[in-house]
Amino acid sequence: MPDRRMLPVMLVVLGILPGPAIADTAMSTAARHIANPQKVGEAVLKYLFWDVYRVELFATPAGWRHDAPFALTLNYLRDFAGADIADRTISEMRGQGFSDEKTLAKWRTRLLAIFPDVSKGTRLTGVRASDGKTIFYRNGTKIGEINDPSFTRPFFDIWLGEKTSEPALRRALLGEF
Repeated sequence: MPDRRMLPVMLVVLGILPGPAIADTAMSTAARHIANPQKVGEAVLKYLFWDVYRVELFATPAGWRHDAPFALTLNYLRDFAGADIADRTISEMRGQGFSDEKTLAKWRTRLLAIFPDVSKGTRLTGVRASDGKTIFYRNGTKIGEINDPSFTRPFFDIWLGEKTSEPALRRALLGEF
């Protein structure tokens, strides 16, 4: 029989352990916004000979549509500063033809406040919610949102748009191989 004096210690230890954080997965984060989410596709972004991140797309069983809820998860394989992620995001949006610099500056400011520094193993998920806003999670914990539906499409088009800088990655995410 366990020593009853250890019970308070065991309860404290169990309360400290990050059980829910460990149990959270990209799929469970997606399930907060998508009924019965399905993985559509996945790929690894490579730069020269480095693996940068593994990306997964989750959508409804009916499949991915840009105007329906979906989740895109980046599992980082390297360390990056949040500011660098925000700057690269804006650069990619510009590269796809979004040219309203005032709006890009507003979005950059918002992204700087949301994106954390990441290290190998950090998971960032962006969700296109049913109302069109974008919600961001770090390892399953909400870190911010941009409640501007005009942001959502250009943001996710970085990976899913026809003008993406990574067409092979897009094809893999959409299951087009």
